[in-house]
Amino acid sequence: MPKPPALSAPAVSVVIPVYNEEAVLPALFERLYRVLDALGEPYEIVFVNDGSRDRSPQLLAAQYRLRPDVTRVVLFNGNFGQHMAIMAGFEQVRGAITITLDADLQNPPEEIPRLIAAVRAGHDYVGTIRRQREDSAFRRVASKAMNRLRERITRIQMTDQGCMLRAYDRGLVDTLNACREVNTFIPALAYTFAASPTEIEVGHEERFAGESKYSLYKLIRLNFDLVTGFSIVPLQWFSLIGMLLSLGSGALFVLLLVRRFLLGAEVEGVFTLFALQFFLTGIMLFGIGLMGEYVGRIQQEVRNRPRYRIAAVLQQGSEAGL
Repeated sequence: MPKPPALSAPAVSVVIPVYNEEAVLPALFERLYRVLDALGEPYEIVFVNDGSRDRSPQLLAAQYRLRPDVTRVVLFNGNFGQHMAIMAGFEQVRGAITITLDADLQNPPEEIPRLIAAVRAGHDYVGTIRRQREDSAFRRVASKAMNRLRERITRIQMTDQGCMLRAYDRGLVDTLNACREVNTFIPALAYTFAASPTEIEVGHEERFAGESKYSLYKLIRLNFDLVTGFSIVPLQWFSLIGMLLSLGSGALFVLLLVRRFLLGAEVEGVFTLFALQFFLTGIMLFGIGLMGEYVGRIQQEVRNRPRYRIAAVLQQGSEAGL
């Protein structure tokens, strides 16, 4: 994998995953570079193109040629997902503070100085809470429900897990780079290692252009990865439910046996027994699926395949490809 050249370390690194964002990128460039130029200190921006099928790679390459002193572009040769794109960016950054930012401009780049100030105040991990979210009602409700479920299962305290505008200090980024998990949820992983995490409120805007890349399925898939990657509580819950159902089934068997001897054969309650059977079957199928999630994660880790493949890195002094 191409490594960043040995240049002087900037004060701030910004990592931005990009996937089919050609309509947004010109506005992102204008606002982001203006904010970072105003900091008055060295910075770098690492764009990671996650297999875009539109003109995003060409726009990123043009921006690199325009500002090669502060711009680097990592080009994946396929679509590996937002979190893998961020991990690839983490492996490239040199800054003392790293900021992650979505390319869709829903999180204003103008909030970056506040995250930098929070890290310099002594926090190694700075999460964010979206103020006055501009998402659809369905997405807000689904996000809150997933947040509550995750807090109960993993004990990871993140008020707003869906906001990717976050800050990490150098030590925490190095720790995350040492983790080689195939599937992970970066904010939760960072929280587990952070010594002094904090959260701040940030602004939130409507999507500048294009459509959200998250569907209901992807939201559920992400939370399955989060839950199975950071806790075995669901398996413990399922074991407890199985034990209670076994005791209940045993008690029901004894009751039916006693009624058989006292009252003789009877056909009443057949449909109730059918309903009970369907309920128990549903519980068992859910449990098999849950265990399958854990087994699937084990299988992915055991295969030890590369998490992503980089086609090229555009950076000053070196343009390398794999």
